Amino acid sequence: MVTPATLPAWHRRLVVRKWDYKPAGSRAAVRGSGDPETRDPHGDGEPHVGAPAAARRTREARRPAPRTGPTWKQFLAAQARTIIATDFLHVDTALLQRVYVLVFIEHGTRRLHVAGITANPDGAWTAQQARNLAMALGERLEGMRFLLRDRGGQFTGQVDAVFESCDLRILKSPPQAPRANAICERLIGTLRRELPDKILIINQAHLRTVLAEYATHYNTARPHQGIAQRVPDHDSDLPVATVIDLDTARIRRRPVLGGITNEYQAAV
Repeated sequence: MVTPATLPAWHRRLVVRKWDYKPAGSRAAVRGSGDPETRDPHGDGEPHVGAPAAARRTREARRPAPRTGPTWKQFLAAQARTIIATDFLHVDTALLQRVYVLVFIEHGTRRLHVAGITANPDGAWTAQQARNLAMALGERLEGMRFLLRDRGGQFTGQVDAVFESCDLRILKSPPQAPRANAICERLIGTLRRELPDKILIINQAHLRTVLAEYATHYNTARPHQGIAQRVPDHDSDLPVATVIDLDTARIRRRPVLGGITNEYQAAV
């Protein structure tokens, strides 16, 4: 039986098949290469006596020395109000064209900014989106001290110069360390689960419309546990929540993006 969830599932399989660069038969070769406990750590696939001990010694030799100072989690929590982070979300359209979305998120408020969408996210394009964002934020950017990003090739010196001119220090997350940019990574996961995993994106124009509506929902109606269940655009001087008497008030549901998510408010 074909359900609405079947079409996105078929699309995900097509995407995985398109971007799978493994040579034919490689998975079978890996499965048949011997017991992982006795496989040669140098990768020739032949079992060797004593290989587990050698591999263990190699791992211990490569283990970094103990470090002092705060962890990434402690640093991000302490500096939350002064950090803005960025990353790319990739989306595969219904015709399997891959497009990229440059997003920013303010750690202190969890406010989402969709900077741009393109099929070719090179350094020049990324630098221009950075300039546009800096102009749009204006004084809001003056309260920031750090820009947190990964080491992707799109983040060139031109991109860094835009934010350094606003007195921001560039923080590069270590390779293969998603926890160092955890809040932005979580945002990317949320966008992927709530948008392309549920909606077949036709083209860039369709994606731009979907993101614009979702960003409004995200910033004005979606509470976040990390900021005491407030929404990003919430006035910090107001109480976190209002108690509603369900005997005298009604709750109104407003569908977002055709019903993939909803907003709930007290009817006036």
